Amino acid sequence: MNVLIFNGAIDDRPYATSNQLAAYLTEQLKEKGFSPEIFSLGNTDIPFFSLATAGQKPPAVDAMVKAFTKADLHIWMTPLYHGSMTGAMKNCLDWLEMTSKNQRPYLTGKVVALLSWADGTQAMQGINAMDAVAKALRAWVLPYSLPILKDNLYDPETRGFTTFYKNKLDTMVQLLCAAKSHVVAGIEG
Repeated sequence: MNVLIFNGAIDDRPYATSNQLAAYLTEQLKEKGFSPEIFSLGNTDIPFFSLATAGQKPPAVDAMVKAFTKADLHIWMTPLYHGSMTGAMKNCLDWLEMTSKNQRPYLTGKVVALLSWADGTQAMQGINAMDAVAKALRAWVLPYSLPILKDNLYDPETRGFTTFYKNKLDTMVQLLCAAKSHVVAGIEG
């Protein structure tokens, strides 16, 4: 089963928190036999969404829409930007309007897991913002989300993730993988 890891950060440095999280999640999903794909905004040229130009779907948008609709399971992740997800992430999600006329529009029946990180303790605001958009796009949001306090994410000695957050990330992956049966039942039902 395909899993999309939607990296809503625009930081494409390999050591950026977003890319380290995406790599860890990819490894965990592969170990469970899933086929993860990372869609990273730092590597795309998604233009500003406009209904006036929506009929002329740019190639980057077409590839993004295909990736989002192909995957039955999603993990969305964003750093907290001024109390929300990144603007680039929201803009990307707005382009899913291109699927409104599909037999299964938007993200109908997809399962979305959410995680956000912040320097302070407000990462839940990023999750709340993504939750509202995912539900508006008709996705089913995993009832386990992960707000991350970035100061506690890294072990100062190993520079890897702390055991505390590895356990939380692993729990998210386990629950998302368990949601596979929900997705299959919804598709066949």
